[in-house]
Amino acid sequence: MIVKHLEDVLHTKDDIDTLTWNSRRLLLKKDNMGFSMHDTIIKAGTETLIWYRNHVEAVYCIEGEGEIEVIGGETYPIKPGTLYALDGHEKHYLRARSQLRMVCVFNPPLTGTEVHDKDGVYPLPEETKA
Repeated sequence: MIVKHLEDVLHTKDDIDTLTWNSRRLLLKKDNMGFSMHDTIIKAGTETLIWYRNHVEAVYCIEGEGEIEVIGGETYPIKPGTLYALDGHEKHYLRARSQLRMVCVFNPPLTGTEVHDKDGVYPLPEETKA
């Protein structure tokens, strides 16, 4: 059994802070669950290009307002209670009007060191070892 509290992750190597987001990585590949789970803050007033070419992701908003714009497709509002799943590896912009707090689940699981490359992509877990 795994039991953690957000405070166990804050200010550790599993608390990744960037210009537009902060991912507190609660479950990772090393936990052998087959997925990773993150408590993520999207910073107010930001726009982030994201393309999970190597992963599928489900996101559940628990705080804030924003939108997700699928490149070449629709734009969807995000508010508390919104779930979206990137089951088709959709390249998208994530915009936060106010600070968004999201629960994110990835498959395959992240190792914990990933950040988006110039195309908004996370590398595959085996690529992070190099």
